[in-house]
Amino acid sequence: MAFIRGLAEEGAFLPLSLREDAVFACHALSVEHVRVLLPAQLARGHAMTKRAEAKYKIDRRMGQNIWGRPKSPFNRREYGPGQHGQRRKGKLSDFGTQLKAKQKLKGYYGNISEKQFRKYYAEAIRMKGDSGDNLIGLLERRLDAVVYRAKFVPTVFAARQFVNHGHVKINGRRVNIASYLVKPGDMVEIKESSRQLILVLEAEQLAERDVPDYYEVDQTKKTAKLSRIPLPSEVPYPVMMEPNLVIEFYSR
Repeated sequence: MAFIRGLAEEGAFLPLSLREDAVFACHALSVEHVRVLLPAQLARGHAMTKRAEAKYKIDRRMGQNIWGRPKSPFNRREYGPGQHGQRRKGKLSDFGTQLKAKQKLKGYYGNISEKQFRKYYAEAIRMKGDSGDNLIGLLERRLDAVVYRAKFVPTVFAARQFVNHGHVKINGRRVNIASYLVKPGDMVEIKESSRQLILVLEAEQLAERDVPDYYEVDQTKKTAKLSRIPLPSEVPYPVMMEPNLVIEFYSR
């Protein structure tokens, strides 16, 4: 009981198994709130997967509106974030140029983690052909990228959440892994019960981007098929991406 009292006074997380004692401790100590964790949350250190920073800081840090969105703050403040953002920046070194290219490409696809992005690089250099082309092909095959390109949702971040929440099927089977690699010919569709979500209906009306030629999309049935793996020149990036600099960065 002393252990629970100490935790309650500090406002700490309490295991679900101690919830009854925790309630008693709260009443005894006049503590208003105690957070209770499920066993699964304790196992993973009560951490949640989420974006580590504000997404539009990427725009301002890169000095470009990388998603081409009208609401990007970079359209109003064309300088970096923070109190030193307006300082004049010196010329980038070769390493700095390669790093910026990597961060920009990684950020465009929803700020993919460094560990996962490096895996894409390793797979790209293992495949036959140009490694830069292979890297873009792998990124465009991500399920969240397919959902975004098909205009089922307004942003790539929304696409990741949409997939994670189980709204998407591939060849009739539900898939909730945003990094799942779609193969040419796979049929991606929104679950019938999710087709009338406001997010989906609003995304269809967006005029800021079009569906690329390498997709076959039926907005009525909410289906999309990747007809072929695109080349970097075919991908409708709002800004110039330099996958070859990314390959050079990791090849150092």
